[in-house]
Amino acid sequence: MRERQWRAKPRATRRHGARDRDHRRERQEHADAPIILYGWHPVTAALANPARRIRRLLATENAARRLADESIKLPIAPELVRPDAIAARLSPDAVHQGLLAEADPLPALALEDLPATSGIVLVLDQITDPHNVGAILRTAAAFAVAAIVTTARHSPEATGVLAKSASGALEWVPIVTVQNLARALAVLKEQGFLVVGLDSAAPDDLAAIELSSPLALVLGAEGKGLRQGTRANCDRLARLDLPGAIKSLNVSNAAALALYIASRALA
Repeated sequence: MRERQWRAKPRATRRHGARDRDHRRERQEHADAPIILYGWHPVTAALANPARRIRRLLATENAARRLADESIKLPIAPELVRPDAIAARLSPDAVHQGLLAEADPLPALALEDLPATSGIVLVLDQITDPHNVGAILRTAAAFAVAAIVTTARHSPEATGVLAKSASGALEWVPIVTVQNLARALAVLKEQGFLVVGLDSAAPDDLAAIELSSPLALVLGAEGKGLRQGTRANCDRLARLDLPGAIKSLNVSNAAALALYIASRALA
């Protein structure tokens, strides 16, 4: 996900500084490229969002008729195309439902902009699968999560498959992109957040520990889990107790269960 990034004061070595400059240059080169949204829910949610600038809208005749029937306001006139014209721009298994939009990224949110009353924030530690991140965004929108914090590297961009999996949630859940997750967790703690990392080997059950708001729940990538530096910067580590033979969940399902537990605890 490529949004505005939080950065601490530089104290990197020359080698790391050069790497950061290369990364910033790469990001700048792609800054003007539009993101791709396809499918009914992602596109119509973007059309309804005044903060989202739509550059181009492709629609089949059936989709254009549905837009008109549902009185959806269009910021630009759609280009009527055949379904295969949209399908040719996407992967073979993509379900576009007759709609595709090219759009600008949303205005970014900085880590420092999160209010002290933010409720729950999700922090993603190098989760790279766009389907998983999109599903997490969708769940985050359902639980009124204040923001998702993710790394500038080793995370998918907020476009295409991720946007489709999010089913419109990109328009409702701000994304904060940071260069260094350990430093970002330190900033969250300075802002009063309780930082809880989810770890299947943790000694305590998430449902059994005392949670307070604002709360940051930290999720690691499947297989690797939380990195050591991330674990070290959490206030608490907690597991999700499961009664069945399988003791671990897909990360997007784990996010949903953790948000349910946390939301009830903070209610």
